Amino acid sequence: MTVDWKSQIKGLTERGAEYADVRYYPKQEEDLKFMWNGNFLAFNRSEESGFGVRVLVDGAWGFAASSNMSSPAETFDRAFANAKAAATRVKRPIRLADKEVLSGRFESPCAIDPFEVPMAEQVALMRDLDSYINQKGIMQRRVMLSTVRKTIQYYDSEGAEIEKHIVEIFPTIHVASFDDVGMMQGRKYRAPRLADSRGWETMDREHWKNEAERIVSEVRQLVESPKCPEGIMSVILLPEIMYLQVHETIGHALELDRILGYELSYAGGSFVRLDDFGSLQYGSPKLNARADATLINSPGSFGFDDDGVAAQNRMIIKDGILVGAITSRQMVAEANERTGRKIFDGSGGTCRACAFYRFPIERMTNINVDPGHDGTLEDIISNTQRGVILAGDKSWSIGSNREQFHFSTDIGWYVEDGECKGVIKDCAYSGKTLEFYRSLTAVGDESTWEVQYVDNCGKGAPGQTMQLGHGVPVCRFDNVKVGE
Repeated sequence: MTVDWKSQIKGLTERGAEYADVRYYPKQEEDLKFMWNGNFLAFNRSEESGFGVRVLVDGAWGFAASSNMSSPAETFDRAFANAKAAATRVKRPIRLADKEVLSGRFESPCAIDPFEVPMAEQVALMRDLDSYINQKGIMQRRVMLSTVRKTIQYYDSEGAEIEKHIVEIFPTIHVASFDDVGMMQGRKYRAPRLADSRGWETMDREHWKNEAERIVSEVRQLVESPKCPEGIMSVILLPEIMYLQVHETIGHALELDRILGYELSYAGGSFVRLDDFGSLQYGSPKLNARADATLINSPGSFGFDDDGVAAQNRMIIKDGILVGAITSRQMVAEANERTGRKIFDGSGGTCRACAFYRFPIERMTNINVDPGHDGTLEDIISNTQRGVILAGDKSWSIGSNREQFHFSTDIGWYVEDGECKGVIKDCAYSGKTLEFYRSLTAVGDESTWEVQYVDNCGKGAPGQTMQLGHGVPVCRFDNVKVGE
């Protein structure tokens, strides 16, 4: 059934709606295949389609969604009624910041669509990956392959008409063994986005074989390695842990809805205040971070957000000073109104929902740290007196307002007098967010910069899981507490 979405939206505005939009998903597909020690434990495929309607009436949102295409007008009516009911309880009328009205199309780069690859070929490749890590001394091995394909059509009462077609692939291999005291030591590999692609071509066998050999070798070293030393020292974070540091203590801390208090009941708040923008020293002058939804090969790039705002590349921390946030039309307007000054110049284009039946909220795009001028990893090591090199996210604990953190990593290497002395295990570090970033003393060059993806970022109530990426270099922080 073909629906005249623009006509349905017009009907809402004729009834008094200040704004309305609809997101129609003709089809969203997700595949998950999971292998443990050579045995398939999960082989799931899901498909869904439907549409979600958002309407602003008397300063309040109303939302409704349906997968029933036979009577779309009923869903539009329900959204309008929900807004009218909410308007009787609203304390601060919702306003939307101005935007440029755009129409267009976005298609993620994909040479080979994984959904067009025969299932037998996908299974054969996973078995090959398992064979690469099925080596002497490895007690646990996992292979996971998750893929997503979706088409989204967007229309709003301001005249926007947008279509997006997005394909994503999220592969992982993991190996683990017990050390001499019975503790499990593991290493994993999630392919960083080094090429301009999000398709099946990511699954190059030779590449994965080489990485499999590397992580197997590292686990063999881990089970025989000494424990991480404890004390105050330098930490050199490789991209596969630096991405999580950025995600938890820059990305989530700078979501404007969280700063305004809208996530307190579920995901916590932020130590950042509206008065901090333009003045707070978030980190050392070496820290430059941005929200960049134009990075073509990352799941945090989507062309247009669910407010119809074009993807943007905006600085959020410049030379260590807080200058921006992760923003949407609604939260920008509220923040500027609360302070009585123009903190934010329009939306940053970060409003997204994970499905047609979820309400769009502010979500991270690609929160990246710019490469620096302190050379390669080897250069940074040679200039480090005492410290640890850390990689691999193992566990993490974050303060409710992102004001402090504790991370443990899969693996580490001890550094003394500018030389790497070998592998260490059971590594952990912790700190206070601002003190930590202010202790940033070295930022690696472009050769150290990688895009690491996140396929399970949770936020919102009801919960929403979103995908994004972080482009990060090798970074060194001094005077950090290391150890359990």
